[in-house]
Amino acid sequence: MSAVRSFKQELVGVFGFPVAENPTQAMIEPAFAALGLDWRYLTVEVRPEQLADAVRGARAMNWRGFNCTIPHKIAVIPHLDQLSQVAEAIGAVNCVVARDGRLIGDNTDGKGFLQSLRSLCAIPGLNVTILGAGGAARAVAVELACAGAAKLTVVNRTGPRGQELARDVQARTGVPTTFEKWEGEYPVPADVDVLVNATSIGLYPDLDGRPQVDFGHVAPSLIVCDVIPNPPHTKFLREAELRGLKTLDGLGMLVHQGVIGIALWTGLAADPELMRTALRDALGA
Repeated sequence: MSAVRSFKQELVGVFGFPVAENPTQAMIEPAFAALGLDWRYLTVEVRPEQLADAVRGARAMNWRGFNCTIPHKIAVIPHLDQLSQVAEAIGAVNCVVARDGRLIGDNTDGKGFLQSLRSLCAIPGLNVTILGAGGAARAVAVELACAGAAKLTVVNRTGPRGQELARDVQARTGVPTTFEKWEGEYPVPADVDVLVNATSIGLYPDLDGRPQVDFGHVAPSLIVCDVIPNPPHTKFLREAELRGLKTLDGLGMLVHQGVIGIALWTGLAADPELMRTALRDALGA
């Protein structure tokens, strides 16, 4: 006579297209193990036309939640039951939590960036310029405004999209937010405290790509940030460092996003240093 031991392994994951280069699994699963959790974090390539089926599948398999990457951060919203206040303000979702049979959309992009930036400076009173007007730019702008930034500038090559983001952020937060058209090399003004690349320029495999900006008149105290985690040391950051400027890579943002996501899914606090080490190892950084 034999007995079979049954077990259930809790699942979360990331939906994206493609996600083959997504390094998040490399830091999330070690964090689960360190917390004593028998959980898996799966990377799943989901084409836009299959997103609804993927969300239904996550419900059917009782996933604890999932992340969403480009291009699903906005498209996933109609398939969810509820949005957090932050996700509603940003208009995009990158983290979904299953709670009491309902899927709740949240956004940890901006929060992860803030946690990382606070390691270099205080947020209140900052004058920040953000390159790009996509989902990452929107999340970063809203969170900076809510955290006390004094002035925001959105720089984007497409006028309507950049203008819409600037209007939305100012309307929702009351923080003065302007738009500037990005044509040729953008001259970074001398009064900017923090410059953020929130575009995908320089993301693997585009290792030689960098946002076209002119650092010629910046203050020596300028902090240059890149939201790209892969590669961590982008050409954009290397150029800023050659000019003696402080820089902030996208690894910290990704790590803190992971810490926040794990807290939402499990109620437990993961170790960010363990996660950063695992992420660096995975990227060979």
